[in-house]
Amino acid sequence: MAFTKSSAEKSFLIWDGDCAFCARSVQFIQRRMRTSANIVEHQKADLKVLGLTTEQCNQALQWVNSEGQISSGSRAVSKLLKTANGAWPALGVFIDLPIIRLVSSAIYKLIAKNRQHLPGGTAACALDSPD
Repeated sequence: MAFTKSSAEKSFLIWDGDCAFCARSVQFIQRRMRTSANIVEHQKADLKVLGLTTEQCNQALQWVNSEGQISSGSRAVSKLLKTANGAWPALGVFIDLPIIRLVSSAIYKLIAKNRQHLPGGTAACALDSPD
């Protein structure tokens, strides 16, 4: 689904469409969760309207709520979980608790750094190392 100005009143989960691991993760989300959020590849989104850059989207998952507030990485995961059905919102609240947030952020960064080695990952998933 491509981003349009008329869909801006919803929340968005923006992910890296070039990453096979990310695509597998999104497939899991779409199979297991019902959410009102738009889940869009950053390559198909109007990043300027969302207040994002390509660099931000290449480095981490992005969440943009209907007011334009941005959350990245594990915070984006937490925001998504809080909008889902079933027990997912409780998990979203849990991983966003202050002490747990430190752990979930570290785990997210470890996964993001190594996503090309994870199931479904390819060389295209590798993040560029900052110089």
